[in-house]
Parts: sequence; structure tokens; C-alpha cells
Amino acid sequence: MSEIHFVVEEADEGGYIAKAVNDDIFTEADDIATLHTNVRDAVHCHFDKDNIPAVIRLHFTHEEVIAA
Repeated sequence: MSEIHFVVEEADEGGYIAKAVNDDIFTEADDIATLHTNVRDAVHCHFDKDNIPAVIRLHFTHEEVIAA
């Protein structure tokens, strides 16, 4: 596997939640820099040393609600 994709959402209580698209990996953090560290750590814990993806893609989502 050369890449792994995460969807990143803003948490209701603040910070960020990252969920891997095709793997059971989940992590969270209060800021972007910590999120990067936590995602890397989670990926390294999930995969064997020989199977770690070369690239981690973070897809940030942003939801906005407006009055009709």
C-alpha cells in the first residue's frame, strides 16, 4: 500500500477527529500539528514495519449551516 487516506472533521468540543477511509484507524487532537503526530503514530501502530504506507493523505471536511 503506497497511500492511506483519512477524513478529518472538526470535533464538536473543539479540535479534530481523523478516521481512516479503508482501515480501522481513528485518532483525535486539539490542533493540526498534534493531529499530524497522532495520525503518524496511529498508522505506525496499525501496520507492520514492511507495510507502512509511504504517504498519508488528510482530507479536511468543513460543514457550514445557514438559514434557508
